[in-house]
Amino acid sequence: MKSPDFFIVGTFKGGTTALYEYLRQHPRIFMPFHKEPMFFGADLGVRYQRMTKDAYLALFRDADPSQLAGEASPWYLYSTSAAREIKDFNPEARIIVMLRNPVDVMYAQHSQLLFNQREDLASFEDALAAEGDRRAGRRIPAGALRPEALFYRHSVRFAEQLQRYFEVFGRDRVHVIVFDDFTANTERAYRDVLAFLGVEQDVPVDLTVRNPNRRVRSGWIQRVVFRPPGPLRAMVPWLRRLPLVHRLRDRVVAMNSEPERREPMDAKLRSELIAEFEPQVRELGSLIGRDLHAWYRA
Repeated sequence: MKSPDFFIVGTFKGGTTALYEYLRQHPRIFMPFHKEPMFFGADLGVRYQRMTKDAYLALFRDADPSQLAGEASPWYLYSTSAAREIKDFNPEARIIVMLRNPVDVMYAQHSQLLFNQREDLASFEDALAAEGDRRAGRRIPAGALRPEALFYRHSVRFAEQLQRYFEVFGRDRVHVIVFDDFTANTERAYRDVLAFLGVEQDVPVDLTVRNPNRRVRSGWIQRVVFRPPGPLRAMVPWLRRLPLVHRLRDRVVAMNSEPERREPMDAKLRSELIAEFEPQVRELGSLIGRDLHAWYRA
C-alpha cells in the first residue's frame, strides 16, 4: 500500500489549506480527502482518537504507484516528536514548511478557533493573557480538542520548530515557503514546490483563494458541527474517515458562514507583540537566510 512521500507542515491558518488544494489538482500528486490526519506527533493532544497505522495508510490506497503521495497536517511543525516519527516512518520523506509572521499567525489562529467553537475568549488580548493558565491545564474551553492550539505565543516559536526538521531531514529535504511570497506570487511559489517535489510544472491549476476569514451565521449549527452532542461525538472517530462525511460537513459550514474581513488588531497590542517577537523573527531569518525585517517593522 502506498505511503506518503511528502508532508506539508506549518503555521495554523497560514496557507497550508490553499497549498493542499492546489497540489491535489496535479495529476502526478495524490493527497487524501482527509486534510489533517494528524497521525504523527505523539506529544500532541488527540482531537478524537488517534488513527491506527492501517487506517492512516488506507487514506492513500487510491494513489497510483506513479504518483507522489502527500498529506498536510500543520501541527506537525509544533510537535517536538513528529519530525523524528516521520523520519522513522519514511526516511526519504520530503518536508514542505509554510511560515508566516508570528503576530499575524496568533491573531488568525484566535479567529479560526472562535469560528470552530474551540475558543471561549472573544478578546484576543484576553486569550493571550490566559495562556499561562491554559498551559497549566486551567481555563481550557469545553470545546478545545487540542489544548496546545490555545498556547498562542508558544505555538509560534518557528526558529526552534524549523531547526528540528533541518536536523532530522537535512536542509535539502526541507522546502521553506514564506507566506508573504506565497500571497505575493502564488503561482511562482506553487511552481517552486512542484520543482522541489520533482514533478512537472507546466500543469494547469486553479489558484483561487482558499480558506478566507469567515463569520458564523448560526452559533448553534456551528456547535453541532464542531462540538457534536454526546452520542454523535462517540461516532466521530469512525465518521471522520468517510469522504462523504467530510463533504457534508464542509457544505454545512459553507452554508453557515460568509466571508468577513477580519478586524485589524489593536494597534498598541500589535506594536507590543511585534517588539516581543522581533528577536525570534531575527533568529528565524538567520536560519533560513532571509531578511524578515518587514515582520518586525509592520
